Amino acid sequence: MQIVVLDAKTLANTDLTPIAKLGTLTSYDMTAYEDILSRCENAEVIITNKVKLDAKLIASLPKLKLICVAATGVNNIELEAAKAHHVAVANVAGYSTPSVVQHTFTMLGNLMTNIHRYQQDCHAGRWQQSSMFCRLDYDISEIAGKHFVIIGHGALGEAVANVAKAFGAKVIIAERKGATQVRNGRMAFTEALRIADIVSIHCPLTAETENLIDDAEFAALQGHAFIINTARGGIVNEQALVNALNNNQIAGAAVDVLTHEPARTDNPLVNYQGDNLLLTPHIAWASKEAIARLVNEIALNINAFASGTDRNRVV
Repeated sequence: MQIVVLDAKTLANTDLTPIAKLGTLTSYDMTAYEDILSRCENAEVIITNKVKLDAKLIASLPKLKLICVAATGVNNIELEAAKAHHVAVANVAGYSTPSVVQHTFTMLGNLMTNIHRYQQDCHAGRWQQSSMFCRLDYDISEIAGKHFVIIGHGALGEAVANVAKAFGAKVIIAERKGATQVRNGRMAFTEALRIADIVSIHCPLTAETENLIDDAEFAALQGHAFIINTARGGIVNEQALVNALNNNQIAGAAVDVLTHEPARTDNPLVNYQGDNLLLTPHIAWASKEAIARLVNEIALNINAFASGTDRNRVV
C-alpha cells in the first residue's frame, strides 16, 4: 500500500512507525498545492492535516482509495468529489481532549490570576522593590463559585465541564443561539451570557456558529467576564472582541485560534496591546501525547479500511 503524508510537520516529528508498518510510507514536511499531484500520483492513501484536496485533484488521482484527515474537521476535503470517485475519507476525533482541556484551564488560570503580568514584573525586578513580602498589583480571581458557561457540549465541552466542577464552578450549558426550545439541563443562549463569569467555547465552526459571539453578545456579558476560545477562530468576531477588551466590556480573553491561520499581520487580535488578552498559536490540541494518539488512530483507520471495515468514516 502506497501511503503519502502531505504535511508531516504538523505532527511535530512524532514517530510514524505505526503507519509505516502498513505499507510504503512517503512523508513530506509540507506540500504546496501545485506539488500534490506529482507527489501523490501513485498514492493509495493520502494523509493530510490542513492541505486541501479539491475536486480537481481527487479526480486526477485514479489510484487513490483513502484520504485520512489528521484532525477532526474535514472542511479541507471536497467530500462530494471523494464520494463521486469512490474515495473513502476518515477522520480522528477525541484524541486531543485531555490536551485541549488542560490548555483551556492553563489560559484561564493565567488570565484570572494575572500570572503573565506578575511574571513580567518579577523579571523586571519589581518584586525586589516591594515594600512588603509580596506584590498585589493586579486582581486575582478564583474559578470556584463562578458561573462557568460552556458553548458546545460534546465530549470536549463535557470534559471541560467536569474540570470546572472540580474547581467548584457553577457550570451552565448554553442552548444553541436562536433555539426556540431550551433542552433540559441547558439555559437559553443570551440568558447564559448575561450571568456568565466565564465563557468557554467548544463548538465546531459552521454556517450557524460563524460570528456566534459578536457585538451584541459582548454587550450581554458582564464587565468582569472572561471568554476562552480554543475551538475555531471564526466563531468569535475578532474585531468585536478587540472592541470589547478596549471598552472594558469584559475582563479578559484567551484565544488559541484565529479566522485565518497562520496569523496575518493585520489581524486585530495580533495587534492588540492590552494585558487582558492571551494569544497562543493554535496549540491547545498539540500535546505530545495527543499527537501520538492521533498517529495511532490514523494507523487504525488505514488498517480497518484495508480489512474492509468502516472506522471513523466520513465518506
